[in-house]
Amino acid sequence: MPTRDDDHTGARIKGQRKLSRLTQRQLAERLPYSYSYLNQVECGARPATSAFVAACARALSIDVTALTGQPYVTELQRDRLAELVRPIRESLDLYDLGPDPALTTRPAQQLIAGADRLCAEVRATRLRNAARDLPGLITELTHTAWSTPSTELWQALASAYRTAHDISVKLGYYDLSAVALDRMDWAAQRASDACLAAVRQYMRALVYFREGEYRIGQRLLATGHKVIAQEPDSRAALTVAGQLHLGGSVIADRAEQQSAVEQHINEARQIAQRTGDASDVHWLSFGPANVVLHKMSAAVEMCLYDDALKQARNITLPSQLPTSRRAHFLIDRARAEMETGHTEAALKSLTEARRLAPEQTRYHPAARETITGLVHQSRRTPETLNHMAAWIGL
Repeated sequence: MPTRDDDHTGARIKGQRKLSRLTQRQLAERLPYSYSYLNQVECGARPATSAFVAACARALSIDVTALTGQPYVTELQRDRLAELVRPIRESLDLYDLGPDPALTTRPAQQLIAGADRLCAEVRATRLRNAARDLPGLITELTHTAWSTPSTELWQALASAYRTAHDISVKLGYYDLSAVALDRMDWAAQRASDACLAAVRQYMRALVYFREGEYRIGQRLLATGHKVIAQEPDSRAALTVAGQLHLGGSVIADRAEQQSAVEQHINEARQIAQRTGDASDVHWLSFGPANVVLHKMSAAVEMCLYDDALKQARNITLPSQLPTSRRAHFLIDRARAEMETGHTEAALKSLTEARRLAPEQTRYHPAARETITGLVHQSRRTPETLNHMAAWIGL
């Protein structure tokens, strides 16, 4: 069995609690969770849910990453991914420098197609490929959009900034993701694209969702709805509105607003019936399948694990569902399986998530917490679990 040390979420919560000079009882009084649950998480007897980590971070007035340990630098360095982050950061800082006379760029249509290709790479969970090619594309698009401005070029640049956000989040660099979202807004304004502006509000809302600031997240989503309401009733506008409702459902989950969860899911379902599969719209993966997946995820977030597992067993994933979304489903399913005592099934789900999306799974906090829980529950650790725990960095 892997040796447990102080490098796990519960131990980090304990360390930050002591820095704040709080006893377990005192911290528990600030949380919507019991003293017993806090005690079990701190000693590693139970994995921490994302909602619990966010609640602790808010109570301690620190960032969630101080408790999750992100970015997982050791593993990122071993995978040669950490070295790809700095060039992305530098490319984001070129936005206001205007054209670069020393730069030779590809034709505009190739750059626009390149922005779409990198979105597809992220959905296929080929993060290394996307991270390697992104800085050069942003540099060329920045120069070209300044030199020969057009709506299409500013849209492509906004899309590239969105890809920088997606990669940063998946690798745990949340500070960089915030910069990327600011750049996305800057480019979307120049493109006068309401859909992109609303997508950016959706992504900002998820930042506050992770940090446990649910009211701010809900206000951002409401602003996104106002922005998209100004657009004609197009398929793109409907798709973005539907995705905003899915974002609203996950935030309402965490805020324990059950009626709001159901309302957002129902709104998204009605929109999905009109749009059908809309994975081609701003790479949002929106459609009937994603609505069903969000409903299942809502049950996981609310710790309704029996209900979540029942839903998961009845879900048939369509062939066109992006790999990133498929892996996320498997990670959610594994959590429900672990919490309901189906440990072998949970390990199987995580193994499949690793096969489909190794980079995404390795750096996903929920996958790490579930593996931690499986290790603790196992009297004799199966060799597969041993390998999985070592691979993920435990």
